[in-house]
Amino acid sequence: MKPRIFAPTRELSEFVKCYWTLESPKEKTPTRNTIVPDGCMKLIFHYGDRYKHYPKSGESITLPRCFLIGQLTKPYEVEPTGETGTFFVCFHPNGFLPFTTIPIKEMENTAIPLEKLFGKEGQEIEQAILQAKSTSERINLIETFLGNRLTRVETIDYLVKSTVETILTAHGNFPVNKLSKQNNINRRQLVRKFSSTIGLSPKQLSKIVRIQATLKTLQTKDVSTLTDLAYENEYFDQSHFIKDFKEFTGLTPKEFFGDQLKMSLIFDKVGDL
Repeated sequence: MKPRIFAPTRELSEFVKCYWTLESPKEKTPTRNTIVPDGCMKLIFHYGDRYKHYPKSGESITLPRCFLIGQLTKPYEVEPTGETGTFFVCFHPNGFLPFTTIPIKEMENTAIPLEKLFGKEGQEIEQAILQAKSTSERINLIETFLGNRLTRVETIDYLVKSTVETILTAHGNFPVNKLSKQNNINRRQLVRKFSSTIGLSPKQLSKIVRIQATLKTLQTKDVSTLTDLAYENEYFDQSHFIKDFKEFTGLTPKEFFGDQLKMSLIFDKVGDL
């Protein structure tokens, strides 16, 4: 089950990070997968079979066939119900705001059906994507749809945009106080701007970006000890590292080693574009 990644056109590249597809046959014994927060909201179209979500408490929930997943602040556990065929639209952390009238913060950790987001137009794009015969056709359809909705360009907050870029460049290792001083803005004002634009605080986004950098270190480098891993990603100490790691993956670093790592990272390939 390997994702394929595609770049957006230049006109949408300020908002859309990438498109990607994930396909696999039905598993004899379905495997639950942990989606680790990555700071990006996504439109998800299941042209294969639907997925189940397993909340921390309660029974499983069958997800809509097409929906937006809001900002995740905790691990999100899912399981296929059959054959996987999924088309994703991954937005930059601050990229989805111009396309919605629903407050970003209200979408946190929530799967929102397209009809609720976009009304009748949401139903129409859902059916068009599901009936498309190829990835290129799906990309053309969604680019036309998003381009037609891009009428709220004034919602782009360039201070937030530049601050996000700083956090990403620093792999999350940039204190919030330093961010506010660098941009000559009160910390509370910066937090409010982030909350309304991204749905996360600067501190939350920084922690998420750093945990993603840590997961990629695990995937691409030979790490001999957890202490080395923590220092490699500039955590103050190992206890701080373990606390953040468990907050976003649901597991301790020791529990996360092995096959579970590869399975979880299936949903985090967008950073490789």
